[in-house]
Amino acid sequence: MFGLTPFDNRGFDIFDPFAGFDEDFRRGGFAPARTDIKDEGDRFVMETELPGFEKKDINIDINGDVLTLSAKHEAKTEDKDDKGKYIRRERTYGSYKRSFDLTGVDAEKIAAEYTNGILTLTLPKKQPEVPTARRLEIQ
Repeated sequence: MFGLTPFDNRGFDIFDPFAGFDEDFRRGGFAPARTDIKDEGDRFVMETELPGFEKKDINIDINGDVLTLSAKHEAKTEDKDDKGKYIRRERTYGSYKRSFDLTGVDAEKIAAEYTNGILTLTLPKKQPEVPTARRLEIQ
């Protein structure tokens, strides 16, 4: 379950004038979505901030023990004068993709909800299998 723990491996580099800035900021993209994960005993609750995204723009894929969360956003604004020439034209593109390890999670019972820019995933923990006892008959 350690894969659900957010981990940032970027260290300080004395030769990097942008050390400390997010990688996405350096590339001019969206800031990475912030994810909080709580352990509530029988389940994990993961909350990811995705402001500006529509529900239809968000994908949650599960492949084996890996949950991949991705979102893509595109917005265009155009203002033209009476001759059809641009006065202002702006375009905004952004995407987000992140994967999480689902070891120890019952992937069949994961539930998702998206409200006010917050994606909430409820990840029930797998119940430990109780070994069954049986008696063998001697032949």
